[in-house]
Amino acid sequence: MLQPLNLPPYPFKISDQNGTLFLFDEIRKKEVVLTPEEWVRQHFVQYLIKEKGYPRSLIKLEGGLKLNGNAKRSDIVVFNNKGEKILMVECKAPSVKITQQVFDQVARYNIVHKVPVLAVSNGLQHYYCNINFDKQSYDFIPELATYQASNVL
Repeated sequence: MLQPLNLPPYPFKISDQNGTLFLFDEIRKKEVVLTPEEWVRQHFVQYLIKEKGYPRSLIKLEGGLKLNGNAKRSDIVVFNNKGEKILMVECKAPSVKITQQVFDQVARYNIVHKVPVLAVSNGLQHYYCNINFDKQSYDFIPELATYQASNVL
């Protein structure tokens, strides 16, 4: 029914309301429709909290931003304890291939956010990169740092 992902499984609260599945989102404190992309987003949030030690209170989901006058939404933005953005995650459904277009989308969002670390995941493949704003370049990294390690800055 729900596709297994390349992330640890978590005990989500899922309900069936007239044939539509909903999942309780503990960040937004509400039930959300369980789409394939939402399945990835919720797993990635739990991964950040449980495996990497990011405080739940510093994670924001589906934050709005303006890009070239258009309203857009970033999937996951994580802050440090000073309120600075330290990580942005773009989630795609497992059926969506991670292509250059996906990276371009995240890069466009990051023109607004200016986050030093970006992640892209479809639940099966995950890519992480550090952004160097001075050189206008990025370097792929094999894994995300823990919150403690990334919050030393």
